[in-house]
Order: sequence, then C-alpha cells, then structure tokens
Amino acid sequence: MAEPENIKTTLRSLKSDDQALIFEWGDGLRARIDWGQLRRHCPCATCRSNAESPQDLLPILQPAETKPLAVTAVKPLGNYAYGIGFSDGHSSGIYSLQLLRAMCEQSTGTSPS
Repeated sequence: MAEPENIKTTLRSLKSDDQALIFEWGDGLRARIDWGQLRRHCPCATCRSNAESPQDLLPILQPAETKPLAVTAVKPLGNYAYGIGFSDGHSSGIYSLQLLRAMCEQSTGTSPS
C-alpha cells in the first residue's frame, strides 16, 4: 500500500549549519540544501522572470551581493511554506513544502513515487 502523499510533505525537522538547511521529512528522507541552491531556486516572480531573460554581460553588484551568501531568516508561512531571507537582501520568495521536497529529492537522487 502506498503511503499518503501528505507524509512526503510533512517536514519533521528543519535545521541549519554554516552553509545549508538540513531537512528531515515525515517519510524519513533527509537532505541538505546549500544556501546558493536555495537562492538560485527562489520562486518569486522577480527571480523567475530574471531566470528566463538573458543575463547582462557585466552586471552591477550591490555591496551585499559581493559577500558570501548566507540565510538570514527562515520563517514558517502557515502549514504550507517557508519564507527565506538571504544576506544579499532578497527575502520575497515563498518556498512551498512541495518545492522544498522536490529540491531535497533532486539533491539525494530520490525519485518521486
């Protein structure tokens, strides 16, 4: 018998180290997603539209963008997502549990069932 879909998106534990968030899901899947990967997969409209347009050859960086990237805040948004703030000043992405789960599966090579 297949397990209920909601067990996959039940986050049992969310921790961090100096370079990543560490997830443990209700079905036992554990994964570590580094800050850069989280930032590159930001689901906000600004980041998604920038990802689809050509990149400038010589982008102008803000001072915060030249420093090593780190997560500055992780806030639960109801029972469905997390808001993640980054040291480059970006904090508008809403990371759904489904998106985070997919990123964890991708990082561990686990295929969705």
